Amino acid sequence: MKFSKGARITLLVVLLLVVDQVVKVLVKTNMQIGQSIHVCGDWFQILFIENNGMAFGMQFGEGFGKLALSLCRLVLIALIIIYMSRLLRRKDTPNGVLVGLALILCGAIGNEIDSLFYGLIFDYAPLFYGKVVDMLYFPLIDTTLPAGFPIWGGKHIIFFRPIFNIADSCITCGAFYLILFQWKFFARKEEKKA
Repeated sequence: MKFSKGARITLLVVLLLVVDQVVKVLVKTNMQIGQSIHVCGDWFQILFIENNGMAFGMQFGEGFGKLALSLCRLVLIALIIIYMSRLLRRKDTPNGVLVGLALILCGAIGNEIDSLFYGLIFDYAPLFYGKVVDMLYFPLIDTTLPAGFPIWGGKHIIFFRPIFNIADSCITCGAFYLILFQWKFFARKEEKKA
């Protein structure tokens, strides 16, 4: 059985969403906030935290800000779906462009599911006010730099402090992939407009 491009992209998004949500529910139902499991020593940990939905735990205000963030994310998801459906109808769209956009779409949907429904499902907030579950923590270097080291000498430093989830990883990987490997496709589109 041969699947169309659209079916393969949809399958990719659904599979990644299932993995994202299964991991989040497992962490949320089996760990306490702040609890960590050391997977590879101190290098990689499962560390359960929740945030209000922006990257790296940033806040966009309480109340209305949280609602506005969720609504903006819904609009972004709709725009990506519309754009991808147009690209799928074109014969010259590289598979890599579709995969990169699918990763971004998957990540946006995954975090939006948390924001929309987790408050209701886990009985702590109304619709649109749930928190995003994060758990992947890679404190790449957790060290005290030597006293003679420029700028931060003698100070304790942790490089790459953010705690994130699979949906965040999808967004980041999709964006970097498009920028690094598919920029020619978008540059070509701009040349045609000029």
